[in-house]
Amino acid sequence: MQISDYPQVNFSSIPRIASVHRTTGETDVQVSINLDGSGICKVETGIPFLDHMLHQIASHGLIDLEVKATGDWEIDDHHTNEDVGITLGQALHKALGDRKGIVRFGNFLAPLDEALVQVALDFSGRPHLSYGLTIPTERVGTYDTQLVREFFVALVNHSQMTLHIRQLDGINSHHIIEATFKAFARAVRIAVEVDPRRAGTIPSSKGVL
Repeated sequence: MQISDYPQVNFSSIPRIASVHRTTGETDVQVSINLDGSGICKVETGIPFLDHMLHQIASHGLIDLEVKATGDWEIDDHHTNEDVGITLGQALHKALGDRKGIVRFGNFLAPLDEALVQVALDFSGRPHLSYGLTIPTERVGTYDTQLVREFFVALVNHSQMTLHIRQLDGINSHHIIEATFKAFARAVRIAVEVDPRRAGTIPSSKGVL
């Protein structure tokens, strides 16, 4: 049998969209995602800086993203920030489906003025975060900068990706964080692209992720 004899499936025409609604005693989060979008973003998390970072994911990842969250902001932003990460991770995992035909790996180095951050990721099915940011201030505006790590921990665990974040340079907290989200977005964009040479197969020598 020749390659041309195999049935051809246009995997790029299969919608890669997902919606997830997660409710707890602390938060109510709804996320809708389209991996093959154009960067349309509508987000309302009640945390302005997190909204700004989610816009980076949508815009630079060319992902259509809608997030609506309510939470116990009177306590602090921790629960809402974490649960947005959880729900976004679940939506990403759901939209990718069996992950057939994707590039799988993504790597991007993003500069933002003096800041330089590298993100490398693998939709491996094995959650792991290696986090190498050194953010010099405790807050950017009202946002607790410790929550950056908590967001990525939640997203990694529920999207089942391996994620490495490395800070090569940077002294401005806002620049460091924003460069991270931009690099993450571009790495995701690379990894979820459909590889025509894969012909819809699982991108693993084991045949499974």
